[in-house]
Parts: sequence; structure tokens; C-alpha cells
Amino acid sequence: MASKRQMGYKCRIAGVLLLLLASIAALVAVVVIQDTWTSKVYDFEFGIVIDAGSSRSNVYLYEWPGEKENETGVVIEKMNCRVLGAGISEMKVDPQKDAETWDGFKQCMDNVTNAIPVKKHKTTLLFLGATAGMRLLHEKDELKSNEILGSLTEYLEALPFNFQNASIITGQEEGLYGWITVNYLMGNFLEKNIWNIYAHPKGEKTVGSMDLGGASTQIAFAVEDDSWGPDYLHVKLYGYPYTVYTHSFLCYGKNEAEKRILDKIVQESSDPSYIINPCFAEGYNTTKNAREIYDTECTMKPNDYNPDQELFMVGTPDSDKCRSIVKSIFDFKTCSSSQCSFNGVQQPPVTGDFMAYAGFFYTARVLGLEGTSDLDQFSASIRKFCNTHWTVLKVEKPRISEKFLSTYCSAGHYVYTMLADGYKFDNETWKNIDFQKQVKETSIGWSLGYMLSMSNMIPSEVKEIPPLTNPVFAGLVFLFSALTIITVVLVFIILIRTCF
Repeated sequence: MASKRQMGYKCRIAGVLLLLLASIAALVAVVVIQDTWTSKVYDFEFGIVIDAGSSRSNVYLYEWPGEKENETGVVIEKMNCRVLGAGISEMKVDPQKDAETWDGFKQCMDNVTNAIPVKKHKTTLLFLGATAGMRLLHEKDELKSNEILGSLTEYLEALPFNFQNASIITGQEEGLYGWITVNYLMGNFLEKNIWNIYAHPKGEKTVGSMDLGGASTQIAFAVEDDSWGPDYLHVKLYGYPYTVYTHSFLCYGKNEAEKRILDKIVQESSDPSYIINPCFAEGYNTTKNAREIYDTECTMKPNDYNPDQELFMVGTPDSDKCRSIVKSIFDFKTCSSSQCSFNGVQQPPVTGDFMAYAGFFYTARVLGLEGTSDLDQFSASIRKFCNTHWTVLKVEKPRISEKFLSTYCSAGHYVYTMLADGYKFDNETWKNIDFQKQVKETSIGWSLGYMLSMSNMIPSEVKEIPPLTNPVFAGLVFLFSALTIITVVLVFIILIRTCF
């Protein structure tokens, strides 16, 4: 009988101790789960970049999750709004044109404002970057360029966003950010793996980029890590380092090159009232004021320059002559390095694939060669275009205004000369050039690359969401704490009764 009573006490003690241990374990588990299983929900961040180009401005709205992948936000283009009116470098001249440009800015900024949640307005960073058009104006009239940027700064500061700056970006920055944009869109920096997690692609190579704007052109491509010099930039994206060769040629954009080509044609003519233009199609004649050619820092004015002088040009197509004139605006002889592109600029050999966009793409599309082609095919297409009668061109290219359509014979030779004679693309490497306007329905340009870089300085707002709500957490802690206390009391009582 005594042994049974003793066994009963032992069972009760064991049961109470088991309950005590279970209560303590449950209490610890609740606290640990609440602390370690907390999930983090990141708000989406927004950034606005205004690309103030030489001929027009575009407003880009970008969005990315606050959680960053190895220090750089995963950015997508949410909106692209083209500002109606002229480029900002043409402001402060004609009040009527200025009014059109300001209206264009206001319409785009209203659209962008409505696309961003109100609670995010104050944390949305806003940048304006002006490119080659303003770089040229700054050289010509620094005071005027500062006034234009000052007016834009005053307007942008009044918006409900976190305005950072309105500045003129360098040509080297423009080239680098364009390279970043191309490779980001192509997934060469980051891609989702089978676990739906962003990771660096194994063995993925980067793609070179070539941008042809109105006033400048840029080339950028990755090279070996041990390369150094003024045109070599070392950058880090998604935790991986890259060395990028990039150079920008001011005054070699499509519009400025066209003016320089026309200057060569004018200088070869003895009669300004009848100028034979070998780069114009047969049947196309036009009258230009001298200021259309010479009102720029890129073209040297003749001694007898008269801005109002009328220059009558007659289309007399000669493709070989046109190419010869185009080549004359380049210097392919001066070079103090092992290899140069043109004008004495050192450049390593081009390797791998390249994406050619902006003016390169539009020129190739007019020639019917968007995408990839070969060198001979490109050259033959230029010759065919140059020898086509003007009336036929207007029928074949009805969506292109006469003002621009007339320039594509020289533009074709210009692109060919720059890529083949300048950058040294040959029969094999030319096949690696892809002439495109977009990648994955996103415009190619420097602004996305700029936003990717700038997202490093944007803090991520993190909202912690625990697995248990505070009342539930507090209730469970109280419950298991009470059970622990009750169990301790029961153990104490059982021990007292056992001993006495």
C-alpha cells in the first residue's frame, strides 16, 4: 500500500514537472518566434529622372522595392512622358516657345504626380540631367545656361517631391549610364532564379552600348579589370565590380554632324544661290538660312558669315562623294596610342555584342536594317537610299517629315563611317551590333542607368510585421507564464505533502 502511495506521488511529481517544462518551452518558443520569424514588408520607392536632351525632354518615373539586391534597387520604368516643346537649351529666346515647353513640363509632372501614392511624394527623389545640348550652350553662354537651370530648379523645387538637383551631366556619365541601362534590361546584372530570388547570372557577359544623340555620341563597353586611364571607369553593381571604357564625342551627334557636313558642302560651292548637294536625293531642293548651319559652337563660321544669308541647295545624289565629305569631319590620322577611334582618342578593340540605340537605331530603321545586319549589307542599303528619287522616298517613308527624311543619306554614311572607320567594326564584329530602340518594352537611354546608380543613396523604409499581433503575443506570454507559476506552486505543494 505504501509503495503504491509512493508511486502515485512520483507520478504526480513527474506530471507536474513535465507540465512545467512544457510551459517554459512554450513560453520560450513564443518569444523566439515573435523575434526571429518577423517578416519585413518593404514599401515601393519611387524616383523621377528628367532627361533634358538637345532636341527634347522626357520625364521618366521609376519604381523599385525598398529591399535592395546587393546595394542596388531593382528598378522598373513605370512611366515615360515626352515633354512637348523644344529642348531646354533653346529656352530664353522665344517667349512663345518657352510657354509651350513649360506647358509640356507641367502636363508631364501632373501625370507623374498622379501616378505616385500621396504618402510617397515627400520621399520620391527628383533629378534633372541635361546632356550635350546644354553642354554646348554652357560653353557658348554660361550665364544663359545657368539661368535656364535656375528657372527649372525653381519650378521643380515647388513640386511635392524631394528635389535633388538640376545639372548638366558629363558625356562620360551619359555613356556609362547608357551602358548600365542596356545591360540591366538584358538581365546581365541580375535575374530571378528557380526560387524566384534575384541572383547574378553565372557566366553572363555584358553588352557594349552606343548612343547617338543630337549633339553628342557615346560608346561604352566592359574591358579587362587592369585597364586604367581617363576613359576607364570602375563601378560596382549588385555587389560585382566592372571596368568600363566610355568616351563621349561632343559635336558628333546626328544633328550637329549634319550641320558640319552641310558646311563642307557650302564651302565647296562658289555660288550660294545654287549649291549642289551630293547627299540630297534627286528631286529634293531646299533653301536654308546660314544660321541653321552656323548658329552652333560645333561649326566654324566663315569670315563673311551672314546669319540671314539664304543658301539654295539642289539634290544631286552622289553616294561616294557624300561619303567622302562625311569622312572629312573626322580625323583618322592623329593617334598617339596603339589604337584610336578618331580625333586622337585612345580606344581598345571592340569585342562582344553591342547595342546601338537612339540615332543609330532611327538611321538603321530608315535603311530597313533595324536589328542585326552585316557590313556590306549596311553599305549597300545606304547607297540604295541615296540613289532613290525624292518622290519615291516620300511614298516609302510617309511618316518621316521632309526635314528629317532629307538627312538620312548623309546620316547613313555618317553611322557607317563612325562605326567602321572610327570604332573599327569589321566584317565579323559588325554582325554583333544590334540596332534597337527598346529592350523589354523599356526605352534605352542614360536615365534608367542613372536611377539605378542613384538608388544606392535612397534609404529603404522597412515596416516589420510580426507573425503574432501584439494582443495575441501578450496573451500567450501571460497564459504560459501563469501555467509556469501554477506548476511551480503545485510542485512545491506536492513536495511539502511528500516530506511531511
